[in-house]
Amino acid sequence: MPRPRGLRPETVTDLLQIVKSVLAAGFAWWLAAEVLHSTMPFLAPWVALLTVYPTVFESFRRGAQSTVASWLGVALSFVVGAALGTSVWTLAIALLVALALARIRWIREEGIAIATTVIFVLGAGSAGDVGLLTDRILEVALGALVGIVVNLLLIPPLRDRQAARYVDSVNRRMGEVLISMADEFRTSWETDRAQEWLEETESMSSDLASAWSTVRTAHESRRANPRNRLRSQRSPEENGAVPPEDRSGYEQILARIDEGVSHLRHMARTLREASGAERPWDQKFREEWADLVGDTGRSVADPDADVAPILDRIDALADALTGREGLRSTSWPLYGSLLTSLRHIVVVVDDVATAREARGAGRSRTGAQE
Repeated sequence: MPRPRGLRPETVTDLLQIVKSVLAAGFAWWLAAEVLHSTMPFLAPWVALLTVYPTVFESFRRGAQSTVASWLGVALSFVVGAALGTSVWTLAIALLVALALARIRWIREEGIAIATTVIFVLGAGSAGDVGLLTDRILEVALGALVGIVVNLLLIPPLRDRQAARYVDSVNRRMGEVLISMADEFRTSWETDRAQEWLEETESMSSDLASAWSTVRTAHESRRANPRNRLRSQRSPEENGAVPPEDRSGYEQILARIDEGVSHLRHMARTLREASGAERPWDQKFREEWADLVGDTGRSVADPDADVAPILDRIDALADALTGREGLRSTSWPLYGSLLTSLRHIVVVVDDVATAREARGAGRSRTGAQE
């Protein structure tokens, strides 16, 4: 039974991101207004918002870009304000230069902050004053610092649970499709039913794309994350940490599952095309293939299941059908395609079960990481 949506790791991560952003912006505003007595206290919370990202590494990287971009905006406002004054035309000139500077490669992701800072500073009429220029630079730095500190204190999750959930979800859905295929194939099935299986595999592929993104974010979360330092002070048995050489486990699992979904999609497409054919099915093939598909589906749901006997049974069925009298030669391309697809899926199940140690290690960390 699935847990309530509010308890899902991805939902918790989103809520934590909102809380961090609010706290960072509020604290930055308070410091700018009450401690620095700034006349433009909104610059600090604005930069703080730009600095808070889901991972510490991203906060450092994007925070540095935001800070530099905002400083360029402040400097550009000072130059334009001091030389040309403040008007609609000088604002347009400053924005033209700001948007050109925003294309600089190493700050391009946050380059628009140059233009927005120009609007803030020129709009407030504080450009051209050297004292105010220093204040603006200090406020920008304050906002970036607050954003990074808040992200360090409210430690970002490593998202291993999310990756594990995607893996488990796709495994479960593959198993359900296979079991459904087996049940339907024992009697008869309609084109619409086969189309539903095909659409389900497309949905699985979409989930796998999200899983890849989650795994990449999880790996980035480990960079500059203080939780790694805290866990490194304890023994591996205590913290359940995954050694660096094992961190590719999820990529290997996802790659193999992706292959399995592709073979499952091919099998569903083959059954969809065969559903409209008038050719009779060999009864022995129909019964034994349905049993194999059902057992494979249950093996997918339980990665610890022994799949070797299923491979032996697939080979035995192929051997039994070879040279059988009365078996139409035109049936072999269809039967061979179904057997080959099923065989590939069984091999994938075996590979995923072999790599389960990496996934199990990720699960053992969930209590400390989320």
